[in-house]
Amino acid sequence: MEIDARILGGIATLSAVVESGSFVRAANTLGVTQSAVSRAIAKLEVRIGIRLFHRTTRTVKLTAEGKQFYEEIAPLLDGIKNAVTLASGTGASVKGHLRVNIDPLFSRLLIAPQIGKFLDRYPELSLELVTRSLLGDLVSEGFDVGIRFGDPAPSSLVIRKLLDTRILTVAAPGYINKFGRPSKPTDLSHHNCLQFRNSATGQPYEWEFRRGRKVVPVKTDSRLMLTDAGTLLATCLAGVGIAQVMNLEIQPLLHSGKLIDLFPDWPDETFPLYMLYPSRTLPPAKLRVFIDFVQTVTGQRSDVAG
Repeated sequence: MEIDARILGGIATLSAVVESGSFVRAANTLGVTQSAVSRAIAKLEVRIGIRLFHRTTRTVKLTAEGKQFYEEIAPLLDGIKNAVTLASGTGASVKGHLRVNIDPLFSRLLIAPQIGKFLDRYPELSLELVTRSLLGDLVSEGFDVGIRFGDPAPSSLVIRKLLDTRILTVAAPGYINKFGRPSKPTDLSHHNCLQFRNSATGQPYEWEFRRGRKVVPVKTDSRLMLTDAGTLLATCLAGVGIAQVMNLEIQPLLHSGKLIDLFPDWPDETFPLYMLYPSRTLPPAKLRVFIDFVQTVTGQRSDVAG
């Protein structure tokens, strides 16, 4: 198939629709009418022989074929944008809008306290932090980067590990005074262990303990299942049960004695944090500086596993 200006124009329109999430916003971005956007997409569909979008009165969503097509061309579009930027002498300019799909706990604990300094440093950059429990599809949903706890599924995304944080088994003094302190991990089968659901699988996280090469899985039970890390922590602080939480989030509570690490001699269970973004030969300046910012923030933590 010959690639002409009409196909390139249609691809540019496709990119605008995907990144903005609607034909109306794409039209505003491109400075044309909504009908012009619709015609450009329709012509592109005819030229390449696939339907790109499912359209309703309320939503616009890529078809499976459209999603595959866009994932193939997105890196090429980024390469063109970067080449133009570099050629115009503005390769180091940090400007525009950056959409970040971010874990709520990480956003609250590490990003929020530092984000003001980051924005002050780059006054022409606007940032959208979307906190959600699942990563979803970064490309089709118009995200520039995602940050998530847990090992990611295989994909075409660039994946960088940011840190490993230790998993601690903790209880409030009130719980210990009432029910006693377990002396070893297997004692937990006789205690109320608060369950936390893995949003990706829908199942509760399994409990296990690691010390060097030794791994001890422990079957736990509870009448209470939770899906929010903040609620899990608050429930544990209230003395309702024993919880497994990330060391990243509870250091002040351990230091103050509001929570007690029940098994400090089992220190090797960890949970990873990853950054993910679409593969690009030349990431735009706004993404590069945000990656550097996040790596600096996570590198400053002293309460994570090495």
